Amino acid sequence: MAKKEYLLGIDLGTGGCKITLLDTRGQVLGEGFTEYETRYPRPGWAEQDPQEWVKTFRETLRRVFEEKRRHPSRVAAIGIDGSTHNAVLMGKREKILRSCIMWMDQRSIRQSRGLERRIGKEIFRITFNKVNPTWTLPQLLWIRENEPEILEKVERVFFTKDYLRYRLTGTWETDYIDAHGSMLLDGGKRRWSEDLIGETGLSPGVFPPIRKPAEICGRVTRRAAIETGLREGTPLIVGTSDTAAEDYGAGAIKVGQGIVKMATAGNVCLMADRPYPTPAGFNYPHVIEGLWYIVAGTNSCALANRWYRDTLCQGEIEEARAAGKAAFRILDEGAEKIPLGSEGLFFHPYLLGERSPYFDPFLRASFIGATARHRKEHFSRAVLEGVAYSLLDAQRVLGGLGRKIKDIRLIGGGAKSPLWRKILADVLGKPVWVPASGDASFGSALLAGVGVGLFSDPAEAVRQGVRYVARVSPDARAHKLYQKYFPLYRKIHDQLAPVHRLIYEAFAGDPQTGS
Repeated sequence: MAKKEYLLGIDLGTGGCKITLLDTRGQVLGEGFTEYETRYPRPGWAEQDPQEWVKTFRETLRRVFEEKRRHPSRVAAIGIDGSTHNAVLMGKREKILRSCIMWMDQRSIRQSRGLERRIGKEIFRITFNKVNPTWTLPQLLWIRENEPEILEKVERVFFTKDYLRYRLTGTWETDYIDAHGSMLLDGGKRRWSEDLIGETGLSPGVFPPIRKPAEICGRVTRRAAIETGLREGTPLIVGTSDTAAEDYGAGAIKVGQGIVKMATAGNVCLMADRPYPTPAGFNYPHVIEGLWYIVAGTNSCALANRWYRDTLCQGEIEEARAAGKAAFRILDEGAEKIPLGSEGLFFHPYLLGERSPYFDPFLRASFIGATARHRKEHFSRAVLEGVAYSLLDAQRVLGGLGRKIKDIRLIGGGAKSPLWRKILADVLGKPVWVPASGDASFGSALLAGVGVGLFSDPAEAVRQGVRYVARVSPDARAHKLYQKYFPLYRKIHDQLAPVHRLIYEAFAGDPQTGS
């Protein structure tokens, strides 16, 4: 393989497209990120346009190669990952039939409860997971009940990464991890469950063949080569979900290792030797054969910080623009001056309801404890602490399974903030390692190298490519204080949860329509 060839990793995350370019030893040569829009047409709804994924990918690819003065025709292999649970419905002549319902969408509350009531135990047995609106199955039931004409036209179902790969190769398949995220797969047998698919009214034939993540499945077509500058015939692997790719790319490949992800959503993941089914978390197979990862997730992590910036901090945004700095850095500088605990100001990041450990779609975000003493800087710190509390709340799920995290790798956009990662280490009371490239696109690029034989196996790729840039140790005094404050955080949740339900009923009306 020529020395100047590259490995290309593409991540279609919830917030945008991230691209990482590696050399053939697994070292980063360049990166790029471009946001795309999530639309919220009604309370609790969230949708994206798959065509925007393709457009944003092309823009990001062009910019990465132009900035690094490299040419995309030198790419040796490509790996793609994407946010999971999201079904792209295609009809005849490659027509996308509707916007993609995203994993954080809550419109299928009624359908989820109906499934749980009728066959919840059977679903849990087959998939190792509990029904809730995150999964593709209840989303498809919502479409069946509200837009039946859409399902009647479906010729093929894609998941996020699979649609972009289709646009590059013309092939149609998915991997067993993304398929697992649909709640339509028999997790033990790694094949589609005809019984669960039958609940949707769709034919099993509209779901893609299932293959391994690192398996080569197609090559860049002439048309795609013209559109992107990639070399015609460049191989692509099947790829996987963003969480699986980022866990792998951060170096979590052994039982007991943990991941905390601070991205649009937040996850706490534990590597395990088998599934540990729990109604308060998720179980997925890993890209390493025989390994699983257990996930406890919060819906709003970096999303909460971005919402706070965009909604309440226009002054800081203008200041940052004038100073040539990031607005988040200015907010952090103010938050650093505030005492630990924000002097009694608490933030709960339930902007999109909540997953672990509550699985309550009616929860809403809140600031509690404000006094005349509190300034903007207090609110900035309270947001960072509130998300850290939420991740600790999620971590309790893993402790309830009798599983302990040996060490933590911190990934996601939030990990770039020295203050936020210090707060997290203090709240969790554990040291955290920060990988040099702890994101999904890096993991996908490594996996592409495995697929073309550049590395002997997935573990070898991690040994060669993964590096760490920081280790953050918790402060014993800070952790003791956060242990004192965390029960207050939970008490506020417990007291406000019924009120949030009343707010939803007063303003959202019918949970099916949101009107």
